[in-house]
Formats: sequence, structure tokens, C-alpha cells
Amino acid sequence: MPGEPHRASSHASEPDDNELRQMVAELISSQTTMTLATCAGNLSWSAPVYYAYYKGAFYFFSSPCSRHITEALSSGGTAASIHASGSSWRDIRGIQMQGTVELVESFLESAEALGRYLKRFPFAMDFFEKKSKFDLRGFSERFGVRLYCFRPQLLLYTDNSIRFGFRKMAAL
Repeated sequence: MPGEPHRASSHASEPDDNELRQMVAELISSQTTMTLATCAGNLSWSAPVYYAYYKGAFYFFSSPCSRHITEALSSGGTAASIHASGSSWRDIRGIQMQGTVELVESFLESAEALGRYLKRFPFAMDFFEKKSKFDLRGFSERFGVRLYCFRPQLLLYTDNSIRFGFRKMAAL
């Protein structure tokens, strides 16, 4: 359930690659918000977005005029993080990623991603016009947003319940 605290790991030692992949997948599915970080010149910026994870990418809606989108598209590189909330150093658990942001233009990819997004965030169905339900073009025009995806190229998993400062490269 999103926002629930992570139970302390039962690992007597560090997780193997398969266990690590499962831990990453659990974190991605249990959280709802990803923070994107961009940079232009010497000025950095971050923005939280709701995401739906599907086929190795994180799909989200954003304004094409927003700072994080314009910087992500012009620089060619973006960082992102997802983390669980915690009240102790032992609760620190998250993923840090490096990758790219792309505008989703393929009809098939858009339809699949939108379906995943609406399943994950049913409240978003209320934003679509009743007469033309799930019309992505109409939704984009109405709210001034587009569908983007973040494609990670590097992912590091951090989990202090394993040991203080545990951090390891992981695959999705």
C-alpha cells in the first residue's frame, strides 16, 4: 500500500541480484510519486510527479512548458528518485536513477500507458470528459499537459534496513 512503512529486511546478508530486483519492484509499486531532477547551466531543479511504471519506463503527465520538462528535453539527461517515507535512519529506502525523459507519441504506447496510469490513479478518470472518455488528445488540450516517460539507464537501490549506507546498482 502506498506510504506504508517498509518492514525491516530479514536478510542476514546483502541481497542477491534477484532479491534486489524484487525489492526494487516492491518499492516502485508501493509508492506513487517520483521526483525528477534537471539542470540547466549551474541551476538545478526538481519536480514531483505521479507515475505509472510499465515495461521499464515511468509514465507521467506534465506541462510541456514546465521547467523540468524543458530542461530534461534540452539537456538529454534527467535524474529521478523514489523513496519511502521514514522516521528513522533505518527506514531510509529508495532508488536513485539516471536516464532520459521523452514525449510519448506512439498511439499504442500512449494507450497502454494511459490504461496503467488510470488503473493506478482511478481519480484521474474524473478529469476526462464523460462524452469522450479516455481521449488523450482532448485531455492534453483541456489541461495543457502531455504524456512523458522517464527511461532509467542507471538505478541504485538504497536500504538502511539491510545496513547503514547500503547502496547497490540494480536492474529493473
